[in-house]
Amino acid sequence: MEEGRSDPKEADNKVEVALSVEKVRQIEGSGENNVDEGKKVRSLLRLFMACMVSGGIQYGWALQLSLLSPYSQTLGIPHQYVSLTWICGPIAGFVVQPIVGYYSDRCTAKMGRRRPFILVGCLIICLSVMLIGFSADIGRRLGDTKEHCSATTGPRWAAAAVYIVGFWFLDFANNTVQGPARAMMADLSAGNHGPNVGQAIFCLWMAIGNILGYTAGANGKWHEWFPWLKTAACCDACANLKGAFLTAVILIAISMTVTLLLADEKKLDKADVEAASGRGCISAFGDLFKSLKNLPPSMFKVLAVTAVTWLAWFPFLQYDTDWMGREIYHGVPQGPKQDIYDAGVREGAIGLLLCSVCLAVTSFLIPKLCRKLTSKVVWSISNFMVFGIMTAMVVVGLISTKGYNTSFTASLTGPDPTLKAVALTLFALIGIPQAVLFSIPWAIASEVVANEDGGQGLAIGVLNIAIVVPQLIIALTAGPIDKAFGKDNTPAFGIGGAFAFICAVLALVLLPKTRGTSNAAVMGGGH
Repeated sequence: MEEGRSDPKEADNKVEVALSVEKVRQIEGSGENNVDEGKKVRSLLRLFMACMVSGGIQYGWALQLSLLSPYSQTLGIPHQYVSLTWICGPIAGFVVQPIVGYYSDRCTAKMGRRRPFILVGCLIICLSVMLIGFSADIGRRLGDTKEHCSATTGPRWAAAAVYIVGFWFLDFANNTVQGPARAMMADLSAGNHGPNVGQAIFCLWMAIGNILGYTAGANGKWHEWFPWLKTAACCDACANLKGAFLTAVILIAISMTVTLLLADEKKLDKADVEAASGRGCISAFGDLFKSLKNLPPSMFKVLAVTAVTWLAWFPFLQYDTDWMGREIYHGVPQGPKQDIYDAGVREGAIGLLLCSVCLAVTSFLIPKLCRKLTSKVVWSISNFMVFGIMTAMVVVGLISTKGYNTSFTASLTGPDPTLKAVALTLFALIGIPQAVLFSIPWAIASEVVANEDGGQGLAIGVLNIAIVVPQLIIALTAGPIDKAFGKDNTPAFGIGGAFAFICAVLALVLLPKTRGTSNAAVMGGGH
């Protein structure tokens, strides 16, 4: 073969070899991509399961929201004082979350920073719900009336005292778990999956917990399935509450175990903790208020809008099922119309179940909406929705009771079918802005302070102030307002609607433009 010329067959062979090598590289690259994709899916699934405890806690919280305001009135606590039983929530949030957040940022236990607090909190929750469920029986043994529960119309103060103690422990334990659970979710999702995925997972578990919890609360068959739940001090509604809370103990135990096993927390080095701070408990509040002092100006705007948002929401969270039992079903917690009231409370729990379904669906749409419209626009729209729904609830309540005409409602033994359908629709629709309430405030706050030093636990404590203060205000003022107007739940809902409108405007004016792109997201809870 002459120099400078190549054999055509040899050239063809070289081309075939080159193509083969390229094909092998493509296959290897494809295999690597498949492996990476598989790891990502497994990591996401593990992250999802590691957050299961939030679903268990939300199950108990759903029962608390749907059943305890009505139940407290069956123990003889007057309607205008029911809000005072909820005062423990904001106090626990203000006191417990900063302390737990501080120590969970610095915990050096072998099982990690957050899991020890989740374990202890869940155990206390289980004991608390048992105390609440059996409060009527304990009160009877402590000296309450010996009348059968079906004939009792007066106060049962011993049972009410036991109930309030259990309620307070439950709220303190909820705050012990929720802060570390949110912080752990932020720890595990930061840098790998991003805030939008974390928000969706957290909201989904909350929705699952709500759906199961409200389903249990709406079930009126617990006393039939487990007849031993009924006693002389505890009739049908009370026995149903017992059954629902017993399932809460089981589900919380299961979800806690899964979270403790799957959350891949690393032990914190003691040297790092000593270098960060050594002042102990008092420094939790010191660091909290120092953080407030050093926050960027835009963060104060976030805190202000968050506070007004919760002023709008807390009346609904406190009185939702009571409104269904009183204004729509025309029942009362004690006396001849107690069964009608209990039926309305269960119907309210069904409404909250529909609310949770809407919340779950909306939680997947929020990231896309925030990227398209910005977070502050989505937040504002959600508050306009709350304003419309609260206003509609006031109008429906007034129509149903003919302006709270007692002579008219005294003869009624159930709801108007059309008004009941409207009420259930309103309950379902409020799940859309509730998905925003449980995610966007935390995501915006995390983006604003993303470049600031400090642990996620303490960051949650800072935002928590903007939640507990308005809850405290509503808890202290709702009762006197109710007593002054004498219109059951209408005044509280009217006030909530007014605050929702104000907040919708403030969100557009004050909030910074964010789109949920930070890697340091913290998700809100239901408490």
